[in-house]
Amino acid sequence: MIASGVFDHVNILGKAADGAWARNEAIANNIANVDTPGYKRQDVSFETELQHALKASRYKSLTEKEADANKHLRRLEPRAYTDIPNWSYRMDKNNVDIDTENVELASNQIKYNGITNSIDNQFKNLRAVIK
Repeated sequence: MIASGVFDHVNILGKAADGAWARNEAIANNIANVDTPGYKRQDVSFETELQHALKASRYKSLTEKEADANKHLRRLEPRAYTDIPNWSYRMDKNNVDIDTENVELASNQIKYNGITNSIDNQFKNLRAVIK
């Protein structure tokens, strides 16, 4: 086995795609519970954790930071959390705003599509190099 690091970027993009997918699921769950009394909006934290992992690296170049972060990818998992659990603008104590959720869903879908396109481009580049 050759440890070239050629897949470091792809592995991180894959984790980012997992994070965006988890956020899509959380937003879809929020939309499904828009009329559930007492339901509190959920969101997913991943980008911040990935940024911390890259910034915590002692290396200077992005390639070196990605290689370093790849060693710890198993620990980088999207985590769901309750967004503003003690706040509600509705009488039924639900804090989901359907318009906000629809905007978040569209924004996150664009992000997910961009990540998957980047992964696809990385594999196209690898195929071109192999030829």
